[in-house]
Amino acid sequence: MQDACPTLGGFGDGELHWGTTSVADALAILLELDAQGDAVRLEWAEGQRLELPRRVDLEHLKLRVGKGPKWFELDVSLQIDEHAVLQFRDLLRAREGTRFVALPRGRFLALSDELRARLDGLEAIGEAHGKTLAVASALLPMVEDLAADVPGASFDDATRQRLARLREIQTLEPRMPRGFAATLRPYQRDGFVWLARLGEAGLGACLADDMGLGKTVQALALLAHRAKQGPALVVCPTSVVLNWVAEAARFAPTLRIVPLATAEDRAAAVRDAGPRDVVVCSYTLLGAEIETLAAARFATAVFDEAHALKNPRTQRATAARRIDADFRLGLTGTPLENHLGELWSLFATLVPGLLGAQTDFDRRFAAPIAAGARESANRLRALLRPFMLRRLKSAVLDELPARTEITLRIAPNPEQRAFYEAVRRRAVEHMAALDQKKKRLGVLAEITKLRQAAIDPRVLDAAAPKGAKLDVLFERLGELRAEGHRALVFTQFLGSLAAVRERLVADGYEFFELDGSTPAAVRAKRIDAFQAGEADVFLLSLRAGGQGVNLTGADYVFHLDPWWNPAVEDQATDRAHRIGQSRPVTVYRLVTEGTIEEKILALHGTKREMAEDLLTGMERGEGLDFEQLMGLLDG
Repeated sequence: MQDACPTLGGFGDGELHWGTTSVADALAILLELDAQGDAVRLEWAEGQRLELPRRVDLEHLKLRVGKGPKWFELDVSLQIDEHAVLQFRDLLRAREGTRFVALPRGRFLALSDELRARLDGLEAIGEAHGKTLAVASALLPMVEDLAADVPGASFDDATRQRLARLREIQTLEPRMPRGFAATLRPYQRDGFVWLARLGEAGLGACLADDMGLGKTVQALALLAHRAKQGPALVVCPTSVVLNWVAEAARFAPTLRIVPLATAEDRAAAVRDAGPRDVVVCSYTLLGAEIETLAAARFATAVFDEAHALKNPRTQRATAARRIDADFRLGLTGTPLENHLGELWSLFATLVPGLLGAQTDFDRRFAAPIAAGARESANRLRALLRPFMLRRLKSAVLDELPARTEITLRIAPNPEQRAFYEAVRRRAVEHMAALDQKKKRLGVLAEITKLRQAAIDPRVLDAAAPKGAKLDVLFERLGELRAEGHRALVFTQFLGSLAAVRERLVADGYEFFELDGSTPAAVRAKRIDAFQAGEADVFLLSLRAGGQGVNLTGADYVFHLDPWWNPAVEDQATDRAHRIGQSRPVTVYRLVTEGTIEEKILALHGTKREMAEDLLTGMERGEGLDFEQLMGLLDG
């Protein structure tokens, strides 16, 4: 009997006794027992009899789709019988578990697997709006898929016309823009076609190609392709504004680039922009000039390094959502760094309405995925798939040279070990004395001190003893200089930048330096000089030098201190390991044994899995919580 009734078998608490307090489980058991026919007789000892659920399937689903003023409106209901109709909103409230729906007077409906999947899919893409379900226009093809084979589905004329147009666009084969001066690689050509189709549909996109695969040149091809439709806006970090100006002049000379920062009259520059004009501004300037920019209408808006929009409450993210553009494109090699909420913020700008309101996204996706819900992860991936394109270097660049990654574990000298342990103990004592409301900021501050002490105690305290890491770094740099190799050195703290700089000067190295305070024009000159063969070493801060830079003149990369998420380090590494690199690239991560650096390195596996899950399984979605942060202070 237990083989024929598998649900029943899971609730045995005696040789011939089973029990459950779940209505949904009880109904499932009842259906399994009923399927046994005369082999099973049901008797009710006392109380109200549990009625056998009525089975309903796709034939009972009614779905009417119409074009509203801002979105598509879905009227969804279940036709129970000739006189009873259950509206979608009431249906959701009355569900017991995933399969059953409670009706008045103790009755229940049992949803078929196919009907349940369609209802779950509709819930995932729509938001309740009065009696109807509001769905973003970007999701209309998904609505059509969910309505397939539903006898009671209907579409109004405007919706049918929109679907017909979308089908035409799917076969669009755009020509390369006349005068475009770059020859796209096959995967770049595919990316351009994909972008052009979404642009023609008036939707949005995230080009999430691996770092170093030429996202900028694909975006420039799109801007040239759409140039006649009206002005465009490019928003990027301050550090890469000049790179956009230079790349556009090189590959898309038919475009007229308007750097907003240097415009004599910014309002006029935006107001007068027309076809073939591309206004380029930094994220900082986006916030400062948002009233001017929001008053304009752009044919295309490109957000480079779009992970800058991952926090929805920042000024830049709020401003980006106000930009009026027919097509919005995000470029980022790291669409997800820490948690799924970053995805919501990104797509709230690129494809408004795709993921619903933030509270609904948290309820439908973020919380269930963090708890391991595969169905929620699959639904989220299905929502994102039409609007996100990502190719890995390993899959599309056969000619890219090898990349070797080596972790150098460095034993601290006794003085450094004692200093580090003293800092750690003080951190634990300080956290124990802090008010609960101040603990999160407090632990981040203490972690920063430990990270600095792990690099070299003198980064934290000039009077502290010398550490061992810089000796190992310069031992390697000396060997490389003697062999004619050149290196990038990344670190995250001004103190460690200063310490490395002092040692480079003392040892007679020719070097360039770049951090967040480096003016854009100086930055560009130093990069060009390094690429031309000047200097042995380029010293960079991780954030300022980890994006928008081509430094293929180096074939060795050193990470002096590990960052939480390996994707950020990978992006920095790919300044050297990218198109144009002809030599194998070796990457060194320097980690001081017995310190917080080892624990951060251990987090890399989790963070890398999370980023990969976004594009494949997406089973994990959590960031670093307070307990994880506190755990980093342990000895």
